Amino acid sequence: MGLKLQTVAPRQGWTWVRDGVRLFLRRPVAFTTMLVLFLLASGIWMVVPVVGVVALAALPLLSLGFMIASRSVLRGGLAHAGQFVEPLAGSSQRRRQLLVLCALYGVGALGVVGLAGWVYGDALDALRQAMADHGPSSVDVAQAAADPRLTNGMMAFALLGTLLSVPFWHAPALVWWGDQGVWQALFSSTLALWRAKGAYLVYGFVWIAASVGMSLVIGLLAGLLDARAAVVLLAPALALTLSTTFYVSLWFSFVDCFGSPDESDKPAAAAA
Repeated sequence: MGLKLQTVAPRQGWTWVRDGVRLFLRRPVAFTTMLVLFLLASGIWMVVPVVGVVALAALPLLSLGFMIASRSVLRGGLAHAGQFVEPLAGSSQRRRQLLVLCALYGVGALGVVGLAGWVYGDALDALRQAMADHGPSSVDVAQAAADPRLTNGMMAFALLGTLLSVPFWHAPALVWWGDQGVWQALFSSTLALWRAKGAYLVYGFVWIAASVGMSLVIGLLAGLLDARAAVVLLAPALALTLSTTFYVSLWFSFVDCFGSPDESDKPAAAAA
């Protein structure tokens, strides 16, 4: 694949979301099943001491697997969980580069968790204990939730997580399709996000707005309609759908920033 860093207009951020939704609707069950299986596997790994780090380190393969699946569906193919490990069955050089990327991401993610935990201090544990002892609506919980370290910890986690995601956003795809080395891919990803920052701001705003809107709908059902039982089932389903659609949309951001391995993909997306 011949890569060329392209200029991306801010309005493309909305287009990525729109095309992601359209593509998700082509194979909603298949795409959702992919994410469910990945989360289940990650949950099993997280239970095992030390091995749980693998769940964090495997996240670059999650984004790459969805890009492979999205491209496959655009070309009339299938989306399936095997596409998460498909890159590891490629050439030994690319497999090694991807594993190094995963290891670097795992170390970075542990650093983010550690630094955010340091900012939280014992405030998060105090909140959990208050909820366990007195219930979610008690005065003790309200007092524990008012601890400013909780807000600072959430802000630190969000900021550090965002900074970590920038170099890794396109890096797995650049290794897989662009045949770039680890450090070149990390640099190219960072440069692409910086040059297309307007589009990514729009992209992020749309997803945040969608998340807030989903929360408002859930709150409306739980409160005004007194449908708490339905919310228990609806909330995870909506969150899963939103998350899956986000991962499906990653392919379109990559294509706009670097070009497509198959130029027939872009017209297919527009006609979806």
